[in-house]
Amino acid sequence: MKEQLEALVWQMVDRGILFDEAVNEFEKKFIKRVLDRFHGNQSRAARLLGIHRNTLSRKIDLYKLDHRHRGSK
Repeated sequence: MKEQLEALVWQMVDRGILFDEAVNEFEKKFIKRVLDRFHGNQSRAARLLGIHRNTLSRKIDLYKLDHRHRGSK
């Protein structure tokens, strides 16, 4: 996994992606994946992420994430 991350970072640098943009996109996708794992349960997701539920809620709003579970995809 470390090699994959390293390759991704190089691609992003080569494409001129700004640091803040990269961090925000990573955070958004990471949060979405954890919310999906817990079927939208913010308390459980926040616990796994190691952040307060209110912080998670603000990030969900910031990234306009649809955190409601809709069944299997």
